[in-house]
Amino acid sequence: MEPVLVSACLHGVPCRFDGRGKASAAVADAVGDRRPVTFCPEVAAGLPTPRRPAEIVGGDGHDVLDGSARVVDDTGHDVTDAFVDGARRALDAARRAGCTEALLMPRSPSCGRGTVYDGTFTGELREGDGVTAALLERHGITVRPAPHG
Repeated sequence: MEPVLVSACLHGVPCRFDGRGKASAAVADAVGDRRPVTFCPEVAAGLPTPRRPAEIVGGDGHDVLDGSARVVDDTGHDVTDAFVDGARRALDAARRAGCTEALLMPRSPSCGRGTVYDGTFTGELREGDGVTAALLERHGITVRPAPHG
C-alpha cells in the first residue's frame, strides 16, 4: 500500500491550535486505499495543544526557510524555530515511510499549500505555502491541500 503523509488533524487527531481535529469523509476519500502516515509538525516540535494561533509574517513558508519571514503567534511571540523544526521532522517522517505525496491542512502556517493566512490575524489570505509544505516541496514531495467537506 502506497504511503501518503497526512496532517494528523485531518485524520481526526485533536492537535490543531484550538485542540480539535478536522477529519472528514472528503479527506478519507482523498487518501483512498493508500496508507496514511499521520503527522503534526507543531506537536512534533513540542508546541502544546491547544496553543495560540500563529501566522507567517513577511512572506510564506519559503521565506521562513530562507530567513526573510517569521512565524509569530497572536500575542507577537516568535515561534519560527518550532515551525522549522516541525517541518524538518515531517520531512524525516515522510522519507522514512517512503511518501512521495502529502495531503495537508489548508491555510495553515505549517501545512498550507497555495494559500496561507496573511500574518494579520484578520482571516485574510495570501498566496503561498506553509513552512512544512514548502520544505516537503523543496525535497520532491508533492503537497496537496486537503479537500473541504
